[in-house]
Amino acid sequence: MTFLKRRTAMTVMGAVALATLATTATAQTVTLRLHQMLPPQATIPAKALVPWAQKVEAESGGKIKVQLFHAMQLGGAPPQLFDQAKDGVVDFTWTVLGYTPGRFPKTEVFELPFMSGSAEASSRAIHEYVEKFAADEFKDVKLIAVHTHGPGLFHTKTPVTGLESLRGMKVRGGSRIINNMLTKLGATPVGMPVPAVTEALSKGVIDGTTIPWEVTPSLKVTELVKNHTTFAGNEGLYTQTFAFSMNKASYDKLPADLKAVIDKNSGVETAAMFGRVMDEGDKVGRAIAERAKNNIVALDVVETQRWRRTAATVETDWINEVKAKGIDGAKLAAEARALIAKHSK
Repeated sequence: MTFLKRRTAMTVMGAVALATLATTATAQTVTLRLHQMLPPQATIPAKALVPWAQKVEAESGGKIKVQLFHAMQLGGAPPQLFDQAKDGVVDFTWTVLGYTPGRFPKTEVFELPFMSGSAEASSRAIHEYVEKFAADEFKDVKLIAVHTHGPGLFHTKTPVTGLESLRGMKVRGGSRIINNMLTKLGATPVGMPVPAVTEALSKGVIDGTTIPWEVTPSLKVTELVKNHTTFAGNEGLYTQTFAFSMNKASYDKLPADLKAVIDKNSGVETAAMFGRVMDEGDKVGRAIAERAKNNIVALDVVETQRWRRTAATVETDWINEVKAKGIDGAKLAAEARALIAKHSK
């Protein structure tokens, strides 16, 4: 073989080798799509989902790329998000479990009135609870984390200073449990996903909303209403539950090293991170209302006890409802409270 022929052959072989390496590298890079309902500046997208995606990308050595799609950019409505992950429409979703009424009956226990306070503590509690008592409700997805927000409260156009002032008020609720609670308390519940709150308040469809402080800035709630009502004690009026889920097939087809990255960024510590972000967001949201000189009503212990007694029948209703499905609701409520207490120490 002449020198020129040898050189040409080596060049071709080198090109083939480089092409093979490039193809292998491309094959090892996986792009996963994450879809959620809130604007990108909201607490969870900005402070939890984006950092989570960046952490996964870094720990995978760039082999995993996570594309984030905010505010339902990929279509559908918030109640469809869990199924978008389950059915493989996207690879990940983050959503409110209460948007699909009755689908997660065991997990609903955390929505009961005056169940929890700190989002970090209750997020640790709910993730452990789901692993022990409600894993079957998430069998169709790879569960990254389940968590809660912090203490739920009222944000209203006219002040809520006691039970009587709430009567007849049209108030947004985020789940069937919360809507039942609002009915018991004398309000007229209006169910809707949280992204619809801004327009509903501005158009007078509702007189107020139940949400935690953390989401008020992205929804401009402190500009649309000037009254906020909080409760005595460590527990909020209610909380909502959230799931960060992955499509099972998307997970299963990952190589072992990339599955390990996802596993490392799933579980109770991930749930706790989402809860911490919620707690910090509550501080930010309340500070904005204070700077705006909005009216923050703090109900005292005696008045709060009136609310607790009135709302207690919501738990009785829930226990009776899930009993018909063969679920021991009283036992699950006790287990949930025990786990919250454990993680609140």
